[in-house]
Amino acid sequence: MEGKYIEQREFDIRGQVCPSTLLTTLREINRNQKALKAGGMRLAIKTDAREATATIPQMVKDMGYSVIVVKKDGYYCIMVGKDE
Repeated sequence: MEGKYIEQREFDIRGQVCPSTLLTTLREINRNQKALKAGGMRLAIKTDAREATATIPQMVKDMGYSVIVVKKDGYYCIMVGKDE
């Protein structure tokens, strides 16, 4: 997913728990659907809710997007983009 996107938008939802993390992510995917599907954007979701690292990626994959989860220092970054 690196180097192929024109824009990256970051959303910091640390402190939220499911289902709020999932609903917030879905809202942002829907708001940016055209750019995401065209490959012109990637979303980076920062969360400290471990359960979100399972629920969000599964839903995103079911929607036809690619997703990568990276563990950072004290949080996770879930990157959503165009399915390759």
